[in-house]
Amino acid sequence: MNRLQILYFVLIMPMYLTFPYMIGGIIAVGLLSQLNLVILSKWFASVYSTRGYEGFVQLFGAKAVRVLACLGLCILLIKITVITLGYVDVLHQFIFPSMSKIWLLLFSFLMGCYLALQGMDNMIRFVIIIFLGTVWITVLFLPVFSLPSVSIHNLYPLIPYDWSMHSWKSLLMMFSALSGPEYLIFLAPWLHPQKQTLSSLTWANAGTVIEHLFLFIISLLFYGSSYLSRISFPIVNISRYLQSPVFERVDVILLSIHMAAFVYALALFLLICYGATRITLGNVHKPTTLIGFLLTPLLIFLWLALASHYWDGAFGIKLWTELQIWLGASTYALIPTVLLIAVKRNKGRA
Repeated sequence: MNRLQILYFVLIMPMYLTFPYMIGGIIAVGLLSQLNLVILSKWFASVYSTRGYEGFVQLFGAKAVRVLACLGLCILLIKITVITLGYVDVLHQFIFPSMSKIWLLLFSFLMGCYLALQGMDNMIRFVIIIFLGTVWITVLFLPVFSLPSVSIHNLYPLIPYDWSMHSWKSLLMMFSALSGPEYLIFLAPWLHPQKQTLSSLTWANAGTVIEHLFLFIISLLFYGSSYLSRISFPIVNISRYLQSPVFERVDVILLSIHMAAFVYALALFLLICYGATRITLGNVHKPTTLIGFLLTPLLIFLWLALASHYWDGAFGIKLWTELQIWLGASTYALIPTVLLIAVKRNKGRA
């Protein structure tokens, strides 16, 4: 779950939060996210969570599930669009500036497809490698605290003098960045959730909040709030100043390692999209085929190639990002609550 919350948004988050008093905002949103996870854990504790498709049919009915699958497919497609084109933009800007973005998009997508072809069981096991391989990246930013240009005054004021619409949008983006646990409901048949599910979700959420908090403080100390809002990718630009006796460009190494989490998330989303497509078309009880699976990523890639023409430019990036902020926050807030209400209602009928 933790790696689903640390994707593209973590690279741009500081420029949206900007002000030091958002340190308290991150903590507050983290507590709100924890409340959401408590609700979600009640769903995992129910008998419906491990039944997969049949469990959703028992709660909502077959026709409603097909409609919800179609709606979820559209929402997930937008999420895939934002994180994929966002990462391609980062790779193009910092590692491969002379390479066509379409080729970068194709290579990234092929890696995601290859991982997805390994199946959901292997994907669940592979997440441990992804976590251990990427969680240590944050520690490499500790030298920033020892820079002579760093000033503790960049962390003030911690209490806002006024509260604007930008501040509310910053909190909304933070809540959207913490989204991702809601997709675990589709993995419940493979995860076999037990009573300690809430404990696992709590530790993952706490780790994510601490990671966001740490990177935001690092960005404030390095840039200051007045300059932070002008930097497109604050975290990546800070990594360019890190020095190593082994590697000349630390930022390239860090981006390459961080991309492993992106490829894993992309593969997971492709599998979920394939399942949602089968439900939408009413083919859920038919056996899966390789051609049927490959057709789904192919159509998504064609969509991404088309959407990439509307990504470039300040307006395009802002439009796609704000759309994902609203959708991510909405799904994270609504899905656990709707599922819990459905479970309670079904128990009342029984």
